[in-house]
Amino acid sequence: MIYFIGAGPGDAELITVKGMRLLGACDVVIYAGSLVNPEILKYAKKDAKIYDSSCLNLEAIIEIMRKAHNRGQDVARLHTGDPSIYGAIREQMEKLNELGIPYEVCPGVSSLTAAAAVLKKELTVPGVSQTVIVTRMGGRTPVPDRESLKSLAEPKATMAIFLSADKIKKVVEELADSYNPDTPAAVVYKATWPEQKVVVGTLKDISKKAKEAGIDKTAIILVGDFLEGKYEYSRLYHTAFSHGFRAAGNSCGKPGCREGMP
Repeated sequence: MIYFIGAGPGDAELITVKGMRLLGACDVVIYAGSLVNPEILKYAKKDAKIYDSSCLNLEAIIEIMRKAHNRGQDVARLHTGDPSIYGAIREQMEKLNELGIPYEVCPGVSSLTAAAAVLKKELTVPGVSQTVIVTRMGGRTPVPDRESLKSLAEPKATMAIFLSADKIKKVVEELADSYNPDTPAAVVYKATWPEQKVVVGTLKDISKKAKEAGIDKTAIILVGDFLEGKYEYSRLYHTAFSHGFRAAGNSCGKPGCREGMP
């Protein structure tokens, strides 16, 4: 079996329990080079064969998987963050389908949620934004015209921009038509790694601040009023709001539910 495992954003403790268990049971490990904290490899079997995929192409990666499978060995394919977000796993899975090799995907903690945790912010804030747009600037890998930052910025939702730290000046220019220059913005470099850096500002100064901090790669750009400003309390815990577990103004009546209440 081939296991595509989300290794998490960087902190070795942020791999999931299942991901750690699978990693420790595999005879072969292929990890995404500098994107995955090598500290996570401590969870691998002591005698596991380990490959750094940063110097491998798709064909070479699949060949390692094929040979291991033919030997009856399980393979852990470690991807940074969550493999479903810019993980380049679809082509690997399709090649495995062609070869009849079974595989599973184990999700991981994304750098997006890790960055929000580092900033101590909620991405979806009532009265501010209930939508998170996950995207990137076009570069050597283009994006469809309909998904330009300028188009996606129109709702003024929470925006998480991956793989674009080296183009942050252009990012700001693309957002300028929709977002106010004073809109809060943040850049988080290597969220949860020991060398993590955090830059906070607004659209009018975030490019300059990121450049001064020497951040031009391995960072996520977050934009939106969720970072600062007024917001509404969630109705979920509002006294006047009722739902299937609680009547308005009351606790649910279960033992311990009224603990700490007058």
